[in-house]
Amino acid sequence: MKAMVIDDDLNVIHETNVKFDDDLPEFGTQNGVHVQSDKITVTTPVLLWVKAMDLLLERLKAANLDLSKLKSLSGSGQQHGSVYWKEGASQTLKNMPADHSLHQILQSSFSVTESPIWMDSSTTEECRQLEKCVGGAQKLADITGSRAYERFTGNQIAKITKKNPDEYKKTERISLVSSFTASLFLGNYAAIDYSDGSGMNLMDIRAHEWSQQCLDACGPDLKGKLGVPLPSHSILGSISPYFVKRFGFNPECKVIAFTGDNPASLAGMRLQQGDIAVSLGTSDTVFLWIQDPKPTLQGHVFCNPVDSDAYVALICFKNGSLTRERIRDERASSSWDEFAKALKATSPGNNGNIGFYFDVMEITPAAIGVHRFNDRNLKVSNFSEETEIRAVIEGQMLAKRSYAEKLGYKVCGAHLLSSSHLYLT
Repeated sequence: MKAMVIDDDLNVIHETNVKFDDDLPEFGTQNGVHVQSDKITVTTPVLLWVKAMDLLLERLKAANLDLSKLKSLSGSGQQHGSVYWKEGASQTLKNMPADHSLHQILQSSFSVTESPIWMDSSTTEECRQLEKCVGGAQKLADITGSRAYERFTGNQIAKITKKNPDEYKKTERISLVSSFTASLFLGNYAAIDYSDGSGMNLMDIRAHEWSQQCLDACGPDLKGKLGVPLPSHSILGSISPYFVKRFGFNPECKVIAFTGDNPASLAGMRLQQGDIAVSLGTSDTVFLWIQDPKPTLQGHVFCNPVDSDAYVALICFKNGSLTRERIRDERASSSWDEFAKALKATSPGNNGNIGFYFDVMEITPAAIGVHRFNDRNLKVSNFSEETEIRAVIEGQMLAKRSYAEKLGYKVCGAHLLSSSHLYLT
């Protein structure tokens, strides 16, 4: 959990963080999570997040920051994680005593103590059921922007209603990680924002409201437990008196709707219509600003956090930097300088040679293995060092373009950089 204080010009005044495993070892997490015995159920204790917030705010206070100068606050949380507030928790939030920590106040406020998170993949059965209820995977994508995915919150809710019905019955409100964190500061249940809410398999992304058909497939009386979604830039209200008294916040400090980490990346990159951002990490992620989305069975379409009339498409590729590093090690003596030289020595198009490199099972497409084709479209077992190096780069980038265009993004050929902006991070 991280906090950053900035001024009007976006200069960083102060930043601090809490490392879950190191700073809060009593929760017994590894990388902030609990992997259950089945290896596919992955959760985080919700009280870990609460106690981390206590510690984070204490560290801000200890840094002698004048928190009374803060005009507003907002944030982002991991997409797809969910928090289940127990009946009566709203009154607890509204009446938090300033002489107690958040952890002390809220320790009995959650009907589900282990929050399902984005790493969970235990809801395959619920995914297939949801798709069946709405008329198929493509129909669900047309409504919600994505086919059914195991980590998406609607399917996690459906699992809880089936396997832990008493916990669901006792649930007063369901938050995403983002709106849960905003709720702490607001002292009341914070609305789920359009953008993070569109990663739940529950929202009609064009109407900006919950799809009753999807709600009915996932849980009884679910609409009331989710609240009414709002634009991602909405002012939710002033900060809770608890934070004014305990930490010295300005009582006029406004709480702006929190959103998911992926939508926040688009906002943080300051993307505009026509822009594309490519994050080159362990997994490569493509962010696209789209006006007229065409949801498919690959990738995701979310509501845009900056412009509620626009959309953001996201495509994730599992074979990213680790695959590039393997080719670097094998074909360029583990040197990026040698890798760059080899890339410059070959021409765009690679003389008709093309390669697809899936060291692990890919997300889009669902494929594995190395597949090389020469200029006659014949599969070959090997390339020269220089050809291999260009092939891994061009193959990855062509895949990104192909899936982006399927989702509705328009690339303007050779004029890409003059007509739209490409950001590599």
